[in-house]
Amino acid sequence: MSCTVLLFGATGFLGRQVRHLLEDDPRVSRLLCPGRADLDLLTATPRAAADLLRELRPSIVLNCMGRMSGGYDELLRGNAGVAAVLLEAVAAAVPGARFVRLGSAAEYGPAPYGHAQREDDPARPTSAYGISHLAGTLLVEQASEVDAMSLRIFNPVGPGLSGENVLGRARDLLRTAAGHLDMGPLGAMRDFVDVRDVADAVVRAGFAPEPAERVINVGSGRAVAVREAVALLTAESGFTGEVREREPEAARSRAVDWSQADIERARNVLGWRPRIPLADSVKAML
Repeated sequence: MSCTVLLFGATGFLGRQVRHLLEDDPRVSRLLCPGRADLDLLTATPRAAADLLRELRPSIVLNCMGRMSGGYDELLRGNAGVAAVLLEAVAAAVPGARFVRLGSAAEYGPAPYGHAQREDDPARPTSAYGISHLAGTLLVEQASEVDAMSLRIFNPVGPGLSGENVLGRARDLLRTAAGHLDMGPLGAMRDFVDVRDVADAVVRAGFAPEPAERVINVGSGRAVAVREAVALLTAESGFTGEVREREPEAARSRAVDWSQADIERARNVLGWRPRIPLADSVKAML
């Protein structure tokens, strides 16, 4: 199989790693990575997106762009709105193409301690960020005319992580820390997954046979205390000062004390499993 792949968000944290894999994939005859100058998905109409797809004729459309912060309108446009535009465009211009979007574990909301969240668990997001991604996933589930999948990404970490993530924020603070590091509460349990493993899942989703399931978890399958992850980071950086949990909790994570992915569906549908341990992800961040 040799095909044209269209990748949106190729310069971002997740998209950059997906691009690296696709550039070396013998199944890809053409890799196209349009930027905002070619099509600004935040403002584009479905017709404009369809015109671009009709011109490029991709077999696979991967969307790795989205918003992590902002107001309700910005989050909905950046996550659900982009999904809506691309679903309509694919249906109109390249109806046989595979479309993959990246969702979030925040779609689930709170889970009982010790429970590995499955794709068919109730989704009760507690933040605007989670709501915006759940809306995008629901659109994928309803778009029966498009071969589409939504990957629920848990907590991606690794090279290129931004400061909008708790570990990225800790890394940035370490650069100027003098004796202490002021963070928010670190007692929550999170499923950290390396961004390079996420990229592998995205590429596999692009090429997988059409599945009966449209929503797939991508995580490590293991919950780790955020405090433990920050301790790995500070130890790797050589920081010996005090970590103080004094700052407000991020709105995106509020009210969610436990998060762990059940990744059985990813194994069955994509033939995927995580390979990179958290300690190596932390090293790559630095």
